[in-house]
Amino acid sequence: QVQLVESGGGLVQAGGSLRLSCAASGRTARGYGMGWFRQAPGKEREFVATISWSGSTTDYADSVKGRFTISRDNTKNSVYLQMNSLKPEDTAVYYCAAANGDYAARSRTLYNYWGQGTQVTVSS
Repeated sequence: QVQLVESGGGLVQAGGSLRLSCAASGRTARGYGMGWFRQAPGKEREFVATISWSGSTTDYADSVKGRFTISRDNTKNSVYLQMNSLKPEDTAVYYCAAANGDYAARSRTLYNYWGQGTQVTVSS
């Protein structure tokens, strides 16, 4: 079992930045790809970014490409999401997830473990 805990969310003005962190514990997510997803009120949970175990492969949703950067530190069992140039439409609960294999995947069905989420609110 892998436990994931997100942190770093908050309220920020449009154009600002936030850095989300996700710490894994329990049976650590060694060898697993990791991802960030988000869910806005009344909308489906959507893919944001993903990274392979080695960090050599990353992928981003078109809506965040060029603004968000995913990274990981396997020595700390952590994954990060640096969010710059934030927009009001980025407002959502952000979830960290661990995949069930060493790949960077967009599909929610390929992720076994999920955190509780952290709220990000971007004011205009």
